[in-house]
Amino acid sequence: MTTVLIYVTASNEAEAATIGRALVEDRLVAFANVIGQVRSIYRWEGVVQDEHEAVLIAKTTTDQVEAVTAKVCELHSNTLPCIVALPILGGNPAFLDWVAAETTSGGGPPSKGV
Repeated sequence: MTTVLIYVTASNEAEAATIGRALVEDRLVAFANVIGQVRSIYRWEGVVQDEHEAVLIAKTTTDQVEAVTAKVCELHSNTLPCIVALPILGGNPAFLDWVAAETTSGGGPPSKGV
């Protein structure tokens, strides 16, 4: 089981927080960060867009990516939300073990300062 980061853009900080909370409550992710206003420039339906959005970065395992994607699509206001999974190549082994434990039905031991 590999730990991954899920990167999601949302319409605003409130939407990102709502999605992040739901993912943690459902044990689909162990941890979610909401980064407030970011500027996004992209082409949509032939027109270049320049908008403010928020970013959600969640930590989970490869086993949960499909379920996370489905949940984000269910809760997201966009018809084609940005949801990508990025592998984590290394890091604090204790933190990565905690992510794995938190994304299973039993959960793991409480962790201070995560």
